[in-house]
Amino acid sequence: MTNTTNTTNTKNATNTLDIQGLRITLPGTARPVLDGIDLTVAAGETVALVGESGSGKSLTSRSALRLLPPGAVVEGAVRVAGEDVLAMDADRLRGVRAGTVAMVFQDPRATVNPLRRIGDFLTESVTLTRTMNRADATVRAVELLRAVGLDESLLRKYPGQVSGGMLQRVVIAAALMGDPALLLADEPTTALDVTSQAEVIALLAALRERFGTGLLFVTHDLELAAAISDRVYVMYAGRIAESGPAGALFAHPRHPYTAALLASTPRMDGPRGRLAAIEGQPPDLREPLQGCAFAARCPLATEICDQRAPLPSPAPDRSDHRAACHHSDLLEGSAVDA
Repeated sequence: MTNTTNTTNTKNATNTLDIQGLRITLPGTARPVLDGIDLTVAAGETVALVGESGSGKSLTSRSALRLLPPGAVVEGAVRVAGEDVLAMDADRLRGVRAGTVAMVFQDPRATVNPLRRIGDFLTESVTLTRTMNRADATVRAVELLRAVGLDESLLRKYPGQVSGGMLQRVVIAAALMGDPALLLADEPTTALDVTSQAEVIALLAALRERFGTGLLFVTHDLELAAAISDRVYVMYAGRIAESGPAGALFAHPRHPYTAALLASTPRMDGPRGRLAAIEGQPPDLREPLQGCAFAARCPLATEICDQRAPLPSPAPDRSDHRAACHHSDLLEGSAVDA
């Protein structure tokens, strides 16, 4: 990884995660895979990052741990609790990964060692880093198992002896062992059944309230994002298309891509018939991109959309609701707002 920008490390007392101007280019691509990402997560806040597969959601979240592909050229700053992880030395980065930031991945069974007991999985990170001794780590593990609705009998069990939903709860408990300021949840319900999904979502919300942890929730499911988040960022082709408070963004989308995602989301109380679909494909990383990334698929696109990438602009009545669209005013009061 090459960091081409030496940005000033300014402490931010309110944001557990503060990404500014993040641009990542990989070998063999004609344009950045992440192109000027700005994103914040405040202490005790849940922020959802939504978009299609390949939009850059997971790469954005993993940048908080500097888990980047080989050969990545990086610009910008990714500050966690005020410190830029892109500029850290290896020792400080290990400390951040061990305690300040934790991550919950999609498949819990890919996270744990099936040959080791759950108790060892829960306690090994804090004991190896000497954050806690074995006795204190076990007490903490029991406390967190209870917090996620499980009991201490699981300490003696192996991963194969519990269900997927229970194991995801164990993984969440493990992520909280180091009392992190920031929790990254990368589609943590994808591998679970509907009932377990609802339980995990409710659990994450309750833990956020109890421990005051900032939560970045990565998903392609807008219904889940609406259920758990305070604010939402919508990504498309490595850029932020729209961001704002969850209620305002879902009720009154200001970007055609957000509106199209909402129209294509199945709902029990929605109209019958075939769901709307977004025609076309996202732009190819092997081709340069001059204008708006969504222009080729957008019903509102005009000549300016092909020529110039739009900058994020606020809604007339909400400065915290921003959309990168030349024609966002055309969506105000239209049918997509219903």
